[in-house]
Amino acid sequence: MAVVLVVEDDPFVRSALVRELTEFGHGVRSVGTALDALRDAVGNPPDIVLLDLGLPDLPGAQALRMLRGVRDVPVIIATAQDDDAEIVRLLNAGADDYLIKPFSGSQLNARVAAVLRRAGRSRPAEVLQIGDLRIDMPRREVTVRGELVHLTRREFDLLSYLAARPDEVVTRRELLAEVWHQAYGQDQTLDVHLSWLRRKLGETAQKPRYLHTVRGVGVRLSAPR
Repeated sequence: MAVVLVVEDDPFVRSALVRELTEFGHGVRSVGTALDALRDAVGNPPDIVLLDLGLPDLPGAQALRMLRGVRDVPVIIATAQDDDAEIVRLLNAGADDYLIKPFSGSQLNARVAAVLRRAGRSRPAEVLQIGDLRIDMPRREVTVRGELVHLTRREFDLLSYLAARPDEVVTRRELLAEVWHQAYGQDQTLDVHLSWLRRKLGETAQKPRYLHTVRGVGVRLSAPR
Protein backbone atom coordinates (compact mmCIF):
# COMPACT_ATOMS: atom_id res chain seq x y z
CA MET A 1 0.00 0.00 0.00
CA ALA A 2 1.21 3.53 -0.70
CA VAL A 3 0.48 7.23 -0.42
CA VAL A 4 -0.37 8.27 -3.98
CA LEU A 5 -0.44 11.87 -5.19
CA VAL A 6 -2.93 12.16 -8.07
CA VAL A 7 -2.27 15.16 -10.35
CA GLU A 8 -5.32 15.58 -12.58
CA ASP A 9 -7.20 18.76 -13.50
CA ASP A 10 -10.53 17.15 -14.42
CA PRO A 11 -12.47 16.91 -11.10
CA PHE A 12 -14.58 13.96 -12.27
CA VAL A 13 -11.57 11.94 -13.46
CA ARG A 14 -9.68 12.90 -10.30
CA SER A 15 -12.54 11.76 -8.09
CA ALA A 16 -12.74 8.43 -9.93
CA LEU A 17 -8.99 7.87 -9.52
CA VAL A 18 -9.12 8.73 -5.82
CA ARG A 19 -12.03 6.34 -5.34
CA GLU A 20 -10.32 3.48 -7.19
CA LEU A 21 -7.00 3.86 -5.37
CA THR A 22 -8.70 4.20 -1.98
CA GLU A 23 -10.66 1.01 -2.57
CA PHE A 24 -7.35 -0.78 -3.15
CA GLY A 25 -6.17 0.42 0.27
CA HIS A 26 -3.90 3.29 -0.73
CA GLY A 27 -3.77 6.66 0.96
CA VAL A 28 -4.54 9.27 -1.67
CA ARG A 29 -3.99 13.00 -2.02
CA SER A 30 -4.99 14.91 -5.14
CA VAL A 31 -4.32 18.26 -6.79
CA GLY A 32 -5.38 19.87 -10.05
CA THR A 33 -2.26 21.74 -11.19
CA ALA A 34 1.45 21.11 -11.63
CA LEU A 35 2.42 23.87 -9.19
CA ASP A 36 0.16 22.44 -6.49
CA ALA A 37 1.79 19.05 -7.14
CA LEU A 38 5.24 20.53 -6.61
CA ARG A 39 4.18 22.20 -3.36
CA ASP A 40 2.61 18.96 -2.15
CA ALA A 41 5.65 16.87 -3.06
CA VAL A 42 8.02 19.25 -1.27
CA GLY A 43 5.92 19.65 1.87
CA ASN A 44 4.75 16.09 2.36
CA PRO A 45 6.42 13.65 -0.06
CA PRO A 46 4.16 10.90 -1.41
CA ASP A 47 5.36 7.39 -2.24
CA ILE A 48 4.35 7.73 -5.89
CA VAL A 49 2.85 10.32 -8.25
CA LEU A 50 0.22 9.73 -10.95
CA LEU A 51 0.80 12.66 -13.31
CA ASP A 52 -1.66 13.69 -16.01
CA LEU A 53 -0.08 15.42 -18.99
CA GLY A 54 -2.96 17.77 -19.81
CA LEU A 55 -2.58 20.21 -16.91
CA PRO A 56 -3.77 23.82 -17.17
CA ASP A 57 -0.65 25.59 -15.88
CA LEU A 58 2.35 23.66 -17.24
CA PRO A 59 3.01 21.10 -19.99
CA GLY A 60 3.27 17.59 -18.59
CA ALA A 61 6.89 17.14 -19.65
CA GLN A 62 7.90 20.36 -17.88
CA ALA A 63 5.95 19.36 -14.79
CA LEU A 64 7.80 16.03 -14.79
CA ARG A 65 11.20 17.74 -15.00
CA MET A 66 10.35 20.13 -12.17
CA LEU A 67 9.03 17.31 -10.00
CA ARG A 68 12.20 15.34 -10.66
CA GLY A 69 14.17 18.43 -9.62
CA VAL A 70 12.65 18.58 -6.13
CA ARG A 71 11.94 14.93 -5.23
CA ASP A 72 13.20 11.47 -6.11
CA VAL A 73 9.71 10.00 -6.22
CA PRO A 74 8.38 7.40 -8.70
CA VAL A 75 6.13 8.95 -11.36
CA ILE A 76 3.52 7.23 -13.52
CA ILE A 77 2.39 9.28 -16.51
CA ALA A 78 -1.29 9.21 -17.47
CA THR A 79 -1.88 10.25 -21.07
CA ALA A 80 -4.65 10.08 -23.63
CA GLN A 81 -2.14 10.04 -26.50
CA ASP A 82 -0.81 6.69 -27.68
CA ASP A 83 2.30 8.24 -29.20
CA ASP A 84 5.38 6.01 -29.00
CA ALA A 85 7.84 8.86 -29.57
CA GLU A 86 6.28 11.01 -26.82
CA ILE A 87 6.15 8.09 -24.39
CA VAL A 88 9.81 7.26 -25.02
CA ARG A 89 10.72 10.94 -24.50
CA LEU A 90 8.89 11.03 -21.17
CA LEU A 91 10.45 7.77 -19.98
CA ASN A 92 13.87 9.17 -20.88
CA ALA A 93 12.98 12.35 -18.99
CA GLY A 94 12.46 10.39 -15.78
CA ALA A 95 8.98 8.84 -15.83
CA ASP A 96 8.90 5.36 -14.32
CA ASP A 97 5.88 4.06 -16.24
CA TYR A 98 2.87 5.23 -18.20
CA LEU A 99 -0.80 4.44 -18.68
CA ILE A 100 -2.94 5.21 -21.72
CA LYS A 101 -6.39 6.60 -20.89
CA PRO A 102 -8.89 5.16 -20.28
CA PHE A 103 -7.56 2.51 -17.89
CA SER A 104 -9.14 0.39 -15.16
CA GLY A 105 -8.57 0.68 -11.44
CA SER A 106 -7.07 -2.81 -11.40
CA GLN A 107 -4.57 -1.87 -14.08
CA LEU A 108 -3.63 1.30 -12.22
CA ASN A 109 -3.16 -0.57 -8.94
CA ALA A 110 -0.98 -3.18 -10.66
CA ARG A 111 1.23 -0.47 -12.19
CA VAL A 112 1.55 1.31 -8.83
CA ALA A 113 2.58 -1.94 -7.15
CA ALA A 114 5.07 -2.78 -9.92
CA VAL A 115 6.71 0.66 -9.88
CA LEU A 116 7.02 0.61 -6.09
CA ARG A 117 8.58 -2.86 -6.18
CA ARG A 118 11.15 -1.69 -8.71
CA ALA A 119 11.86 1.39 -6.59
CA GLY A 120 12.10 -0.70 -3.43
CA ARG A 121 9.41 1.40 -1.74
CA SER A 122 6.45 -0.92 -1.41
CA ARG A 123 5.21 -1.26 2.14
CA PRO A 124 3.12 -3.99 3.76
CA ALA A 125 0.67 -1.51 5.30
CA GLU A 126 -0.18 2.15 5.36
CA VAL A 127 -1.01 3.55 8.78
CA LEU A 128 -1.76 7.20 9.48
CA GLN A 129 -1.07 8.32 13.05
CA ILE A 130 -2.18 11.72 14.35
CA GLY A 131 -1.86 11.99 18.10
CA ASP A 132 -3.81 9.11 19.64
CA LEU A 133 -5.77 8.67 16.40
CA ARG A 134 -4.60 5.70 14.34
CA ILE A 135 -5.99 4.92 10.88
CA ASP A 136 -5.11 1.57 9.34
CA MET A 137 -5.80 2.07 5.64
CA PRO A 138 -5.66 -1.55 4.41
CA ARG A 139 -7.86 -2.78 7.26
CA ARG A 140 -10.02 0.34 7.18
CA GLU A 141 -9.85 0.45 10.96
CA VAL A 142 -9.70 3.47 13.24
CA THR A 143 -8.63 3.48 16.87
CA VAL A 144 -8.36 6.28 19.44
CA ARG A 145 -6.07 5.53 22.40
CA GLY A 146 -6.22 1.89 21.34
CA GLU A 147 -10.02 1.72 21.36
CA LEU A 148 -11.70 0.68 18.10
CA VAL A 149 -13.98 3.34 16.59
CA HIS A 150 -16.77 1.98 14.40
CA LEU A 151 -17.21 4.15 11.31
CA THR A 152 -19.37 3.90 8.24
CA ARG A 153 -17.63 3.70 4.88
CA ARG A 154 -18.21 7.39 4.17
CA GLU A 155 -17.06 8.45 7.62
CA PHE A 156 -13.86 6.46 7.17
CA ASP A 157 -13.26 7.96 3.72
CA LEU A 158 -13.76 11.48 5.08
CA LEU A 159 -11.52 10.95 8.09
CA SER A 160 -8.73 9.24 6.12
CA TYR A 161 -8.80 11.95 3.44
CA LEU A 162 -8.30 14.64 6.08
CA ALA A 163 -5.70 12.56 7.93
CA ALA A 164 -3.60 12.22 4.77
CA ARG A 165 -3.16 16.02 4.89
CA PRO A 166 -2.66 16.75 8.61
CA ASP A 167 -2.68 20.39 9.76
CA GLU A 168 -3.88 21.51 6.32
CA VAL A 169 -7.22 23.19 5.77
CA VAL A 170 -9.14 21.19 3.15
CA THR A 171 -11.91 23.14 1.47
CA ARG A 172 -15.51 22.03 1.66
CA ARG A 173 -15.72 21.92 -2.14
CA GLU A 174 -12.71 19.60 -2.32
CA LEU A 175 -14.17 17.27 0.30
CA LEU A 176 -17.46 17.06 -1.59
CA ALA A 177 -15.57 16.34 -4.83
CA GLU A 178 -13.06 13.84 -3.46
CA VAL A 179 -15.09 12.01 -0.80
CA TRP A 180 -18.60 12.26 -2.24
CA HIS A 181 -17.39 12.43 -5.89
CA GLN A 182 -19.66 15.38 -6.61
CA ALA A 183 -18.54 18.63 -8.20
CA TYR A 184 -21.26 20.34 -6.21
CA GLY A 185 -23.34 19.25 -3.27
CA GLN A 186 -25.17 20.30 -0.13
CA ASP A 187 -22.92 21.57 2.65
CA GLN A 188 -25.37 19.97 5.07
CA THR A 189 -24.17 16.53 3.93
CA LEU A 190 -20.63 17.34 5.03
CA ASP A 191 -21.78 18.95 8.27
CA VAL A 192 -23.84 15.91 9.23
CA HIS A 193 -20.94 13.50 8.64
CA LEU A 194 -18.56 15.77 10.55
CA SER A 195 -21.00 15.80 13.44
CA TRP A 196 -21.16 12.00 13.47
CA LEU A 197 -17.37 11.75 13.28
CA ARG A 198 -16.88 14.19 16.14
CA ARG A 199 -19.27 12.23 18.35
CA LYS A 200 -17.44 8.98 17.62
CA LEU A 201 -14.05 10.59 18.25
CA GLY A 202 -15.26 11.97 21.59
CA GLU A 203 -15.39 15.65 20.73
CA THR A 204 -17.84 18.40 19.76
CA ALA A 205 -17.80 21.34 17.37
CA GLN A 206 -17.55 23.65 20.39
CA LYS A 207 -14.67 21.66 21.92
CA PRO A 208 -12.80 20.05 18.99
CA ARG A 209 -9.85 17.75 19.53
CA TYR A 210 -9.01 16.53 16.02
CA LEU A 211 -11.55 18.07 13.62
CA HIS A 212 -11.38 21.85 13.39
CA THR A 213 -13.80 23.81 11.22
CA VAL A 214 -12.38 26.94 9.60
CA ARG A 215 -15.48 29.01 9.02
CA GLY A 216 -16.16 29.77 5.37
CA VAL A 217 -13.20 27.70 4.19
CA GLY A 218 -13.12 24.05 5.22
CA VAL A 219 -11.87 21.53 7.77
CA ARG A 220 -8.47 20.82 9.33
CA LEU A 221 -7.45 17.62 11.11
CA SER A 222 -4.73 18.15 13.71
CA ALA A 223 -3.42 16.32 16.74
CA PRO A 224 -4.78 17.64 20.06
CA ARG A 225 -2.51 20.21 21.67
